[in-house]
Order: sequence, then C-alpha cells, then structure tokens
Amino acid sequence: MNKPFDRHASQVVLIVDDIPDNLAVLHDALDESGYTVLVANDGAAALARARQVVPDVILLDALMPGMDGFEVCRRLRADSVTRAIPIIFMTGLTEPEHVVAAFAAGGTDYVTKPVRQSEVLARIAAHVSTARLMNQARSALDAFGNAVLAVTPHDGRIVWQTPLARLWMQQYFGPDADAVTPAPVAAWLAGSTDVPLIVLRGAARLIFTAPEVRGGEQWMIVLREESDTARVQALMALFRLTQRESEVLHWVIQGKTNRDIGDILGMSPRTANKHLEHVFEKLGVETRTAAATLATARLRM
Repeated sequence: MNKPFDRHASQVVLIVDDIPDNLAVLHDALDESGYTVLVANDGAAALARARQVVPDVILLDALMPGMDGFEVCRRLRADSVTRAIPIIFMTGLTEPEHVVAAFAAGGTDYVTKPVRQSEVLARIAAHVSTARLMNQARSALDAFGNAVLAVTPHDGRIVWQTPLARLWMQQYFGPDADAVTPAPVAAWLAGSTDVPLIVLRGAARLIFTAPEVRGGEQWMIVLREESDTARVQALMALFRLTQRESEVLHWVIQGKTNRDIGDILGMSPRTANKHLEHVFEKLGVETRTAAATLATARLRM
C-alpha cells in the first residue's frame, strides 16, 4: 500500500481508521483517482502524521479504540500547524447527537458507513478546492501585511490568522488567544456582527469587522488597530497640520467641544478655537461637522 511519498506530486489525503480492510478499500479508490494517500490506524499515529505532512484533507473514523476520532479532531484543531486542515468524519453513527459531536469537535463534514466511494471522492474534491482557495488568500494577505483571521462562525473557532493578526490578538488578549477564541470575540460572533467590535487597550483600540456577505464555512474577519497617537500622526500627514492642529481635529472627530479639548490638551477653549480656525482653512471647510466628516473619510481611504 505504501509508495515513495512526494508532498507536491498531488493532493494528499490522510485516512485514519483502525480497521485494515477499510483502509485498503479507501486507499485503492483514492490512489486510482490521483491522490497521494497516507494511512494511520490509531489516534496517536494520526496526530503525528498530520503534523509532519499537513495533508490537504483528513478522512477520520469516529470510533476507534483508545483515542477516538472526536478527540483526535479536537487536538488537530488546537494545533496551529494542523488547525486549517478539512476533516471529514467517517461514522456509522447517524444519531443527531453524534453528528453534533463531530461538528462540535471541529469536523468539516461527515459521511456515513458503509462509505460510498463516489460520495467520498466528491466531498474530498470540494473541500480540497475550498482549502486551496483559502490558502491562496491567506498567502496574499500575509504578503501584504494585512491583519486578518478566519473563524468558523458557528463556534467562533480561529482557523488561521495572519502574523499581524496573531500579534495583535496576543497583545490585547494574552498568549492563549492563538488557541482559544477570546470571550469578547466569541460573544460578538454569536450576536450581531453588523456593528464592528471594538476592544480597548489603554489609548489604543482593536477593531474587528465582519464580512458583508456572511456565508460559507469560514468568515474572514479584518482587524484594524487605532490609537490617538496614530490618528494624530495620520492627520498631520494627510492635511499638513501642525501637531497641535492635528490633536484638536482628532478630538473634534470624537465630538468634543472646545472646552473639552482645552481640558484634554491643557489649553484654553479660546486657544483650541484658534487652532480649529487654522484647521478649517487648511481643509477648506467652514464648520466642525464638515471638518470631522472630511477627515474621517480621508482616514478610511
């Protein structure tokens, strides 16, 4: 059943089943269809093989002696190396609670035994295609330094995240944020995501925005970090303002009055108003509302 392994020769499928006859039948069917096939006959071997090779898809038996398929799936999902691999459960258990258990453990799909080869091949092809597109998107996002994470919306599980997103998640929520979805993010995903989630850390803010079209197995959540300092610097660059003028405009955007701004910046309301007059002149506007609207629009471009 084994032949020299070439990770790049074709899509790789890992079959995990404790019954040799099942492994043989599936191995032959997939091999004839052009897949590179790896096998494991218990949970420990499956975890080791998956981490070593990172297959394109895993066919996983739900019931095995020792470590069952549900536990194998949970451990794969907890490991950043194997987290994004599509996992198709193979089970003779069609009761709703077992199907729910498969998805709760992180399964992508399931087929019932006795397995129909045509069905397995169709599902593998679909999930491999989806995973390939996601990997291409992830590579592009990584290359351009974007902060994006992919989650499964029904349970909030983080499937993958770009390096910048991982850095911010750990800064705002601690080192465990890579393995466990932080409670505020999970609650936001479970509720209405029409309004972005804003998480504060000192003077900085981490903003989570959900996609406009919320379909599919995974959502790509865009992260953006804002801080008072970063916004002041951006306004200086955009409109050629002095630092004081930029600070005043920043607080105008926040809806503050001249008196409020004076208290925040340690100046009189009259001085704050004088700076604001200079801001109006440089932006070519006449009112606070117009200045705030124009500045906000330019900051979002």
